[in-house]
Amino acid sequence: MAALAPKAPAAVADTVAGGGVAPGRVNLLDFDLEGLAAFCEGLGEKRFRAVQLFRWIHQKGAADFAQMSDLARSLRDKLAGKAAVQGLQIISEQASADGTIKWLFDVGAGDAVEAVFIPEADRGTLCVSSQAGCAVGCRFCSTGHQGFSRNLSTGEILAQLWHAEHHLRQRLKLAPGERAIDNVVMMGMGEPLQNYGALVPALRVMLDDHGYGLSRRRVTVSTSGVVPMMDRLREDCPVALAVSLHAPDDALRDQLVPLNRKYPLAELMAACERYLQAAPRDFITFEYCMLDGANDSPEQARALVRLVNGQAGAPAVPCKLNLIPFNPFPASGLLRSPAERVSAFAQVLLNAGIVTTVRRTRGDDIAAACGQLAGEVQDRTRAHQRLTRPPIRIEAVPTAREGGRPQGRRAG
Repeated sequence: MAALAPKAPAAVADTVAGGGVAPGRVNLLDFDLEGLAAFCEGLGEKRFRAVQLFRWIHQKGAADFAQMSDLARSLRDKLAGKAAVQGLQIISEQASADGTIKWLFDVGAGDAVEAVFIPEADRGTLCVSSQAGCAVGCRFCSTGHQGFSRNLSTGEILAQLWHAEHHLRQRLKLAPGERAIDNVVMMGMGEPLQNYGALVPALRVMLDDHGYGLSRRRVTVSTSGVVPMMDRLREDCPVALAVSLHAPDDALRDQLVPLNRKYPLAELMAACERYLQAAPRDFITFEYCMLDGANDSPEQARALVRLVNGQAGAPAVPCKLNLIPFNPFPASGLLRSPAERVSAFAQVLLNAGIVTTVRRTRGDDIAAACGQLAGEVQDRTRAHQRLTRPPIRIEAVPTAREGGRPQGRRAG
């Protein structure tokens, strides 16, 4: 692991602790294009001025209004007194041996969130946080064990992309107009759909041709299954959807993903089926964290096949299964499934005709891999007390009987 001194690009203004702006000013990162147009209208300006301003901020990474040479001087003077383009203060930057980069951003009041850049041969992916902490409390997620402090604002969500994109363009010495990031996944700290009001404007900026110009297929929201908000996202801003599944039946998922007690699998799968009516892809990605002795048996793989094929009392959902090696941390009480068991599990799915991948672990030497993002959270939910009580015994409920013997594994 190499620790790097963070270097902000010249276009990015100095930030104050927590990313705050001066009293009486608004942070223009909080606006999508429609919101910025309304703000400019309030200043007596035409819509095309908002488009120019939007391009300067998001396409060029400018924070100093004086740099925005095609804006009227009168508008620049108005903006200087009423607005700012305010990013987040960088607490640390770490680079992994595999090229992954993780930033820790100060969001004020003792909270900090993490974002991760993952370079690949055909794309650059940024994993973005939506909350300081997470209230869902999944057993296998380090963020959930940190507890929950607050939702991020639209500007705080976008500031992660804004900084990463324009910093990386300079760091990688990209040609003018060449993007560093062409894939964004809302898979960092937090449950994005529990911060819906801030999430959707941020997604719109990512998709806007005057902003980052990302394809709907290249922006993914990951959810643990907030069913009503899945339906709203389908109507308001349908991007690619990834659902944290992790179990083939309600009894086990109740223990791994507590939100399942509110929105059980039948409701979740029905919401996935509805989402596909507007989705940019013709499948849902199901994420499945492989936990040793808890959810990784061949019998559970077969139960998973029945679930997604509509043979377990829920609608069939065209899908891709993404098997994720668990990244252990002491408080979870869980272990990573052995590689051979992951392969056997995957083979059951492949034999059933389900597109299946095993996620390659990236950035685990800097705690940047899936489920490891924890940041710093002033917990308001007492997660440490709740999640360090005597561990729940995880028991895979039998899904079939062969020769009179129940199939399934016990762990705890």
